[in-house]
Amino acid sequence: MARERTAAERTAAEHAAAPRTPALAARLGLLSVVLFGVAYMSPSIVMTTFGVISSTSGGAAPTAYVVATVAMLITALSYGKMARILPASGSAYTYAREMIDSRVGFLVGWAILLDYFFLPMVAWLIQSLYLNAQFPAVPVWGWLIANIVVTTGINILGTVLADRVNKVLMGLTVAGIAAFVVMCLHHLGGGSAGSAAAPLWSGHVTVGAVSAAAAIAAYSFLGFDAVSTLSEETVDAGRTIPRGIVLTVLAGGLVFVVVAYVMQWVHPGGHFADESTASYTMSVLVGGRTFADVVNVVVLIGGFASGLAIQASTSRLMYVMGRDGVLPRRFFGRLHARLKTPVLNLLLVGAAAFIALSLSLATATSFINFGAFTAFTMVNVCVVAHFVRNRGTGAGLPLFGHVVLPVLGAAVDVYLLTQLSSTAIWLGAGWLALGIVYLVALTRGFRRPPPAMNLAE
Repeated sequence: MARERTAAERTAAEHAAAPRTPALAARLGLLSVVLFGVAYMSPSIVMTTFGVISSTSGGAAPTAYVVATVAMLITALSYGKMARILPASGSAYTYAREMIDSRVGFLVGWAILLDYFFLPMVAWLIQSLYLNAQFPAVPVWGWLIANIVVTTGINILGTVLADRVNKVLMGLTVAGIAAFVVMCLHHLGGGSAGSAAAPLWSGHVTVGAVSAAAAIAAYSFLGFDAVSTLSEETVDAGRTIPRGIVLTVLAGGLVFVVVAYVMQWVHPGGHFADESTASYTMSVLVGGRTFADVVNVVVLIGGFASGLAIQASTSRLMYVMGRDGVLPRRFFGRLHARLKTPVLNLLLVGAAAFIALSLSLATATSFINFGAFTAFTMVNVCVVAHFVRNRGTGAGLPLFGHVVLPVLGAAVDVYLLTQLSSTAIWLGAGWLALGIVYLVALTRGFRRPPPAMNLAE
């Protein structure tokens, strides 16, 4: 007994002497969570991608956004369920690993990496297209290089956008969007308005075209799932986070549908001189070049901040995966000795963005959506897996909410995935194939489980 008591006392003393690990403070409420989600989604994306979505849909951009909103809402409900089940976690990777299998989880994490790795490329490409529209003396490739170099340099130096700054920038962006919508309505009130139903559906619109456009429009919703990463900083996370995810999709969808509707009303049909810069041309039409330049600057400010945040978060995710041994540790798991930033990862993300020089905006956007739809599908599957695992425990999980809706959500996500361009599907499939090969090597032919990605950090 004396020996046991001595051991217990020694353990207690060691525990008391051990340094306490700092914990995140739970201070965020529902409003802050929703604002974070909407800010991450970047409301101005509806303006920058309107031309592509309108052209693909044949002139029914708001309808494509309605379809995308409904599809993402079903998946958001599944995210909400999983966030309630695993409130300390927030990624499709973790859900798949816990509910299905560690190897499946690894491949879902690999698909998420596709989003994060190439998302900066799309952000910088959009930024460069609109800078070129305002300052045509510099070609798109020149602006792309400038964006990559400046953003990468700032991130290497360790500059991080604070939450307050992001909210201010989002406020400026929303103000710019609101001013643009008001000017569009004023223009329509001047006698140039056509049928109010025409923006939703016209004789040239088909279900297939709207579905293809919805697949691209879903890119605008990327980031709603990032709300789940705030679980440990949110008051009553088990209740607040699921509501926040759903409200983020609804709020973002409302903005996208309304803005797309007004823009489609101003510009009937899906033919543009340059679909990549359609909103700038439309700003000139409704308010003149000075107004268009002001709106463009506001959108560019938000876009630049978004590019900074996306590249920073991407490099951090890659660092965590490298530190945990999921990616080669010597390259991805290193920080600069003095700057304390993942310099190699930042440079790699910047270098990969030059791929945008050979891609159109539609192809680049749909390429990223391949990874998103894969992850979204698996979250729906995870809800069903949770139902199957607990059906004999007396948990009383409702069949409709845990089977019917998730199956419908997974089916919609898969269908939208098939509506992406063939180039995007082949590139995405190639990325998954590369992930499978890497998984085989990492697990020595599936003889051992893959290392865990600690994405919560």
